[in-house]
Amino acid sequence: MSTISFIVITYNEQKNIGRCLESVSSIADEIVIIDSYSKDSTESICNQYKAKFIKRAFTDYADQRNAAFQLATMDYLFFLDADEELSATLKNSLLQLKKSGMHHDAYKLNRFNNFCGKWIKHGMWYPDMLVRMVRNGKGTWTGRIHEIMQIAPGASVQKLKGDLLHYAYTNIESLVFKCNHYTTLQAVQMFEQNKKAPLFKLYINPIWAFFSGYFLKLGFLDGWEGYLIHRTIAFQTMIKYAKLRQLILQSNRN
Repeated sequence: MSTISFIVITYNEQKNIGRCLESVSSIADEIVIIDSYSKDSTESICNQYKAKFIKRAFTDYADQRNAAFQLATMDYLFFLDADEELSATLKNSLLQLKKSGMHHDAYKLNRFNNFCGKWIKHGMWYPDMLVRMVRNGKGTWTGRIHEIMQIAPGASVQKLKGDLLHYAYTNIESLVFKCNHYTTLQAVQMFEQNKKAPLFKLYINPIWAFFSGYFLKLGFLDGWEGYLIHRTIAFQTMIKYAKLRQLILQSNRN
């Protein structure tokens, strides 16, 4: 029988963490929380689920997740965000896998995103395919923002049935805040990678981002929420290049 450690990185997640941990409590062999010194009741909630609570200064998202490979002790590591939970189908898939034994090195799944109370079924947000479970030692996280799991060469990957439910944005304010926050991180990362920001990317890339998501991937079927999401994706695309351009100009003046 295979065993699973569930890994969650947290900072002031008292509104979300209980829902997240409740969804895994019946199947987790170990829960590991990597917390960036939360100031709310995140730790006390995690203690109710007998989680291993590790306090670690935040560096970047990938580095926080990678720390789990030395802290977790089970066969497989399943990485969750605090604002996510397992769907009933996904939970059943994991239970069946544990009983039969896991024979692949990594497992991917669909993430199903919720925007202001509505589940988004089309466009750039679904299916949002991610690798979230990996055999210990067979993968590593890369990227400061929107980090991804890099699987070891030759590793086998299988798709799990069921969705990972993601409560992405509870209101418009959080959408605007995260847009500003993430575009700053993206711009800094691109600047460090010596990427350029020619003017055409401020004009063409946002238009294509909206067109491909809203029309080609049927985002318009999600109503006004789908329209707002893809307008925001287009805006975010423009702003990250604008911020990158600003960083480049500032660097050239120095």
